[in-house]
Amino acid sequence: MKSRLTLHAALFAVAMALLAGLGAWLLFGRGSVPIQTDLLAMLPATEQQPLAEAAVQRLAHANGDRVVLLVENVDDDRAKAAARTLGKALAADHVFRSVMAELPPFDLHEMVAPYLAHRFFLLSDDDRAAMAAPGYDPARALAQRLNAPFLDGVGTTLQDDPFGWLQHWLDQQPWSRSPLLPEDNLLVAHQDGGTRVLVTATLAGSSYDDTVQRRALAAVDAAVAQVEREQPGTEVLRTGAVFYAAAARAGAEHDVHLVGWISTLGIALLLIGMFRSPGPLLLAFLSTAAGVLTATVVSLLVFKQIYLLTLVFGAALLGEAVDYSIQYLTARANAGSRWDAAAGLRQVRPALLLALATSLLGYALLAGVPFPALRQMAVFAMSGMLAACLSVFWLLPAMLQRAARPLSAAPVRWALALQRAVGRAGQGRRGRWLALLLLLLALPGWQRLGHDDDVHLLISPPASLVTQEHRIRDITGLGNGSQFYLVQGANIEQTLQREELLEQRLQAMVRRGQLADWLGLARMAPSQARQMADHALIARSLPADDTVPASGEAPAGDPASLRTRTDRARLQSLLVAGGLRSDAAAGYADTWPGTPLDFARWLESPLATPFRYLWMGCNAQGCASIVLPQGDDDAQLQSAADRLPGVTLVDKAASVSQLFGRYRRYASLWLFAALVLVVPVFGWRYGWRSMLRVMLPPVAGIALALAALGYLGQPLTLFHWMALMLVLGVGANYAVFLHEGEPYTAHRPGAMYASVLLSAITTLLSFGLLSLSSMPALHDFGLTLLLGIGFTVLLVPTSRPPVMDAP
Repeated sequence: MKSRLTLHAALFAVAMALLAGLGAWLLFGRGSVPIQTDLLAMLPATEQQPLAEAAVQRLAHANGDRVVLLVENVDDDRAKAAARTLGKALAADHVFRSVMAELPPFDLHEMVAPYLAHRFFLLSDDDRAAMAAPGYDPARALAQRLNAPFLDGVGTTLQDDPFGWLQHWLDQQPWSRSPLLPEDNLLVAHQDGGTRVLVTATLAGSSYDDTVQRRALAAVDAAVAQVEREQPGTEVLRTGAVFYAAAARAGAEHDVHLVGWISTLGIALLLIGMFRSPGPLLLAFLSTAAGVLTATVVSLLVFKQIYLLTLVFGAALLGEAVDYSIQYLTARANAGSRWDAAAGLRQVRPALLLALATSLLGYALLAGVPFPALRQMAVFAMSGMLAACLSVFWLLPAMLQRAARPLSAAPVRWALALQRAVGRAGQGRRGRWLALLLLLLALPGWQRLGHDDDVHLLISPPASLVTQEHRIRDITGLGNGSQFYLVQGANIEQTLQREELLEQRLQAMVRRGQLADWLGLARMAPSQARQMADHALIARSLPADDTVPASGEAPAGDPASLRTRTDRARLQSLLVAGGLRSDAAAGYADTWPGTPLDFARWLESPLATPFRYLWMGCNAQGCASIVLPQGDDDAQLQSAADRLPGVTLVDKAASVSQLFGRYRRYASLWLFAALVLVVPVFGWRYGWRSMLRVMLPPVAGIALALAALGYLGQPLTLFHWMALMLVLGVGANYAVFLHEGEPYTAHRPGAMYASVLLSAITTLLSFGLLSLSSMPALHDFGLTLLLGIGFTVLLVPTSRPPVMDAP
């Protein structure tokens, strides 16, 4: 038998060595550590349409590798000098592919020139409404234009646009509405008595790559420090995915260190104090290390990467994985001189297998949630638990051949006193009164329970970053990007027409103060139908040739034939009479009727480059575009899309929140299903009457944990319910350990409950510490486990008759 145990240990050691080599290669041998800090990657695909999900990903990564910096100073010269210095400092670091501080020299007229050929097809909303109303007088528009003051920014010349129609249309465009305007070859905004200058940079790699993050943050910090030193009074605001990803990684590393070191130190002190020797401590950690190593390798093989949630969760896994080795070490300590490694293994095997089965059941239900991060946590835990349990079966017996000293007397006495007190309180009439009292205490807590499914509770970004992003948004006019409209049509023309219908509603919201603005392609390149209708309005407003009969009017869709209705000489006379030079009037009249703007050609132009990501393209199913509402999230955004064909409001956060809510509601059914699955197993093992006593502690622990959460004002989330499933599995383990171990420790009352308390405390030291996590999801998870396991282990003695003194 001894040789067999040795063979199993050797095989297990070889397997762990191979896994360690594979894990080292997976973690460090492929260029970068595969730790995923992208929040979107942890979220499930929730959109009903694949195109909508593709649009979510496109928007998420369109600016994902861009760094936005805003330099502020009350002194105009210092602000501009600081921006130039910042740009040069960043450009010197190769972590940035490109840096834009100073604009290349260009004439603002270059932004107007591409539209001149299409000037008679582009009308602003106000001009369109004015021309459609009776009594419109183009001479009045001409007079207003001639008497208008000099225009800053993107402006048309008088001879190119004497009526101001093109100028009014340009004023509606994103580059004209932005508070940032070119000044001294910089993008500058003057607000609140100070100067703000925009500096942007594009990373040479992914924002979620650890190496890129560290280099980019170091470069930005060094450049900002230089600017603040050289230009006193300068403040640099920052935003970008790289800052959020780095903050999330730093928070996860802090949580890992907090949970890992405190739980490791606490477990070490407990094991040494209980077993009075460092040997059991080393063996327990060896078993746990085997579990964590296996879990990491399996997760990397299955998912190719490790999520932040899993990283912190893995540190907490120490406390549960060590339970299996604790039970074997306790059996050895209680056996004394009669210890036999193989017999000890046979003694604990039923309890460990039953405990493993209940734990795996809880994690398997967790794996059924269509949420990548939770699924990875479940796979991590299941593989880790399995490996830790196998280490007890295959590794520890070969290393624990000799007898050990008994458990420390003091902890056993304390455990016995607690076991007797709880056991007696739970018996007979006293037990029924105690149950009634606990029920009365729990009822107000249950009544106060609510729920919150907001996906933003998944992770909490630093308040300083959020504040800076909001300030940058307010100053630059950038949108929040969390909600957008997906517009679909059979072809380009129908897509643009549907976008224009949506934009009419959005503009109405802007007028009512419900929306700051929006960004859409149809505003910059209208549909052909819109352009032809505008062209017809202009033609109707200009002087006409009275010799052409009304019945001979050309259709609105034929711009060339409109020349017959609009008299060039009369148009020139109108312009000259209004005060325009004759040569300028003649030149303008010669441009009539012009040509419509072609969307496909415009999309390929340099002007469209910053907005090209809003076009989803065309395929056999049709075409699609994105419209971005700008400003704070507004619940009325859905009303703008109601009953508009081909228009869908896509809100990733709301979609995931709805999914969380749906699965939170399902979670109670899953918990009941897990209970139903465990009951027949326990009934088969302990008999139906004893089964009720075994199941009482974890069920009561769950009920009391819910009441405590209600008293604490904690709204229930999906993560609370996932933790309650684990309370059922882990809590049932403690009742199993007590039932299976008590017959072997009758000579030493309290010893088995002492080992159960030891297992529970190690679990609380790890999973309970998650309640201190900076990630709200893990905080909820840890707090629920802390309460549930705490109540369960205190109630475990009620699952057996009161303990009597040994004869």
